[in-house]
Amino acid sequence: MKNTSDKKPLVSTIVPAMNEQGNIDEFCRQFDEMQRQASFACELVFVEDGSTDGTLNVIRQAAQKYSFVRFVSHQRRRGVTAALQTGFNMARGEIFIYFPADLQYKPEDIPKLVHPILGGADICTGWKQGKYDKKFVSSAYNWFSRKLFSLKVHDLNAVKAFRKEIIERIFLRKDWHRYLVVLAADEGYHIEEVKIPLYERNWGESKFSIGRIPIGILDMLTVWFQIRLLRKPLLYFGLIGSLLFIFSLLVGLAAIYLRLFENEGYRPLLYLVILLSGLGMGFFVLGFVLEVQTALKEEMEDIRFKLRQVLSDKNNSNDHR
Repeated sequence: MKNTSDKKPLVSTIVPAMNEQGNIDEFCRQFDEMQRQASFACELVFVEDGSTDGTLNVIRQAAQKYSFVRFVSHQRRRGVTAALQTGFNMARGEIFIYFPADLQYKPEDIPKLVHPILGGADICTGWKQGKYDKKFVSSAYNWFSRKLFSLKVHDLNAVKAFRKEIIERIFLRKDWHRYLVVLAADEGYHIEEVKIPLYERNWGESKFSIGRIPIGILDMLTVWFQIRLLRKPLLYFGLIGSLLFIFSLLVGLAAIYLRLFENEGYRPLLYLVILLSGLGMGFFVLGFVLEVQTALKEEMEDIRFKLRQVLSDKNNSNDHR
């Protein structure tokens, strides 16, 4: 890891980089032009994510050339979310920016993302403009996301800027960097959106594959389940269990009536009563277990937030010495 600047920046741009050696020099050059004209101090944090080419060496050379470049390296590929988490832990700014290394987004647009944050927003997400290969898939995915999560933003997967405290408040599981806006909105943070042009990749290959589509859909449903049902799981699953119990009671009363007053017995009704009451009990137990799990999760999140606050205060104290 290289740190060549002691001045604490306001903005930290975190850039995961895997096999992007041909883009690093130009990215740094464009970032240098941007930061010379920007109204805020900024740093560039590369997270080299297990590259098999010369990406790490190019980043090392850039860190020697530019004082704003800092970096850390993963021994193996761990994915974008893990790379971002590493970058967040290393970054010194109060505003974080997620930016890919492929130069399909230009560093000159970073101020567009930062200014809404300086104006009071908590998170500013980009809205891709222009033609690109995955436009249909991206548009369908974002349309479905807007409907599912009741969001007004057009693009969940573009570049974005956000306050450091958002990362301290939410936990990102593997590949959940795509749902940072969703999770932030669920916590009540103010979100704005700006249009950002998207350019063609000039070097290297896209990391997108068709196999990511079903994974993305399943992740989307998992996020929805977490923020919609796991807030009060006993309420939802207990309600379902109660309805099943009531239904089983009604079926049981019907079976008793037929047996006593109509002198007719239907064994399938007995089986149905057993099935419904068993399902009702199962949903109640599931709701109770999830309620305990949710309570433990919230307690761990509170502990993690307080720990990060302590570490942040300690780092700020060291910076002012």
